[in-house]
Amino acid sequence: MKVLITGANGLLGSNLARQLLKANYGVRAMVRENSNLQSLAGADVEMFRGNVLDARDLKKALTGCQVVVHAAANTTQWPSDYRFYQPMNVDGTRLLLNESRKAGIERFIYVGSANAFGPGSKEKPGTEKSPFTHIQRQSGYMQSKYEAQQLVLEFHQRHHFPAVVVNPTFMLGKYDAKPSSGQLLLMAHKKQLMLCPPGGKNFVHVEDVACGIIRAIEYGTPGECYLLGGQNLNYDEFFRKMKSVCGYPKQLIRLPKPIISTAGWAGTFYERLSGNPARLNLTNARLLMAENYYSPEKAIRELQLPQTPVEQAIAEALEWFGEMGKLP
Repeated sequence: MKVLITGANGLLGSNLARQLLKANYGVRAMVRENSNLQSLAGADVEMFRGNVLDARDLKKALTGCQVVVHAAANTTQWPSDYRFYQPMNVDGTRLLLNESRKAGIERFIYVGSANAFGPGSKEKPGTEKSPFTHIQRQSGYMQSKYEAQQLVLEFHQRHHFPAVVVNPTFMLGKYDAKPSSGQLLLMAHKKQLMLCPPGGKNFVHVEDVACGIIRAIEYGTPGECYLLGGQNLNYDEFFRKMKSVCGYPKQLIRLPKPIISTAGWAGTFYERLSGNPARLNLTNARLLMAENYYSPEKAIRELQLPQTPVEQAIAEALEWFGEMGKLP
């Protein structure tokens, strides 16, 4: 059985490709022209260079494949403008769904985001039933991923199309060539002093997510969503775990919420005056301070999602960054 992975050179795509190969699947890796392929070095995949927004490329990429894992997405967190994310995340998903149905694809896995559901507290974390929230709608990225997920679920209902949605939380691990989420580690590595915001996330080993996707291919229920997560940690707890692995950051200073809010207001004011995106605006500041906690219990129960310790994900990510010469 051959699997087409879109965005195959990303953190998740490259880890998934390797795990699929170990499980004796054939892998066709769809990447853009001139992409950085460092993350796929040594992986025995069939490379296909093309554009997810080009129907002709998709037809060629889908030929001979039985399964699609759609991991390609614009995942940057700024600017906040929805128009920046809509072409790739929404239009690209719609086009791939239509072409996959024409090609007779037997299983379609859409890689969504945990942010398509409302988060919760550690005591009552968000689940696949938690409604999308008002503050999330203000993030162009989150809004686009939510809309794309709804497209997939509606397409399944309308056409009885065998689509499953997986919703990873914040992934860490090897082969983060961009880097993407691993940038959090690079920011803190070798730091004597680290400013720590008051919020938190659910952190998961990227290999656990890849394993969850393979199990979703094999026995996930079409039309269902699965939060692929790990451990809920506030940023203070996360950086202390990082320190236990590599000795950094040496010292943490917790940033009060009023300081972050003020910086967010300043960024939003700058955006309105200049017309240019700010790295931190009011929406991003509020999300940074939020408790973005989720429960992976459904995926653990139905997909036997592994739960690798966060420390191992941190250690493997840092080891790979070191081998690639990316550590500060």
